[in-house]
Amino acid sequence: MGFFKKIGNALRKTREAIARKIDAMLSHGELDDDFYDDLTDVLISCDIGVRTSMEIVESLRLRARKGKLRTAEDVKTELKTILKEDFARAGEIQIKTPAIITIVGVNGVGKTTTIGKLAKFFKGQKKEVTLVAGDTFRAAASDQLSQWAERTKTRIIKHAEGADAAAVVFDGISSAKAKGTDILLVDTAGRLHTKTNLMEELKKIDKVINREYPDANRYTFIVLDATTGQNALNQITAFNEFVKIDGIVLTKLDGTAKGGVVVAIEKDFGLPVAFVGVGEGADDLEEFDYDEFVENLF
Repeated sequence: MGFFKKIGNALRKTREAIARKIDAMLSHGELDDDFYDDLTDVLISCDIGVRTSMEIVESLRLRARKGKLRTAEDVKTELKTILKEDFARAGEIQIKTPAIITIVGVNGVGKTTTIGKLAKFFKGQKKEVTLVAGDTFRAAASDQLSQWAERTKTRIIKHAEGADAAAVVFDGISSAKAKGTDILLVDTAGRLHTKTNLMEELKKIDKVINREYPDANRYTFIVLDATTGQNALNQITAFNEFVKIDGIVLTKLDGTAKGGVVVAIEKDFGLPVAFVGVGEGADDLEEFDYDEFVENLF
């Protein structure tokens, strides 16, 4: 199944929450103030966010005055144009090797599973991949990652539960340099911003990477659960205080009508969505394509 069909399936709930409502709103009416108010409510309900929804609708209102938007298709076409223009400003992430990709996020967002899927993705691109079990805090976390290593036939560096995470990363870097690894995927403990000790651990890991492998291309991805909607934005803000977030991996997009959070992320942070989870299978992690995302929203 290609990306377009996968993202189409994943966005079905969000699409139904937006496109069908626009059709209904225009079936017996015109582009008046009530329509724009209703459209704002529809966008907010999909977790695009209040401020962002208002900005999008105001832009649509201005364009409607200059052109002739009458039908639901006219409105959806213009909305696509507005969103694509916004997304173009965020840019895309190009992974250059050798690369160290550190994965962060709160508990329960699918961090370890995402790392396993990323390993499969990069190996499909003929890259040499090594996993680093840096989540030494959660019981059985390294065992879970080991299962993914076995499943994807990927090397893994791990220590005993409770070990110093930065020490595991140190060993992972040493191994990567010795073996000529293209992609080093570093798991980290799931944490909330209230867990100061775990947040400080992130900074320690960051220092080890900078010191031991300054020539590597550095990327920090935060894994977000699409079903949490606007709460995902709070998580980005919290983690950004401790490490520089470079991109987003959005999981569980297929299980929510709140796919509009992608728009809010771009608008509020200017961060690109690098990968998106569109199902439960090992192959259901895809590089994100903004144009296809927008096309499928409507």
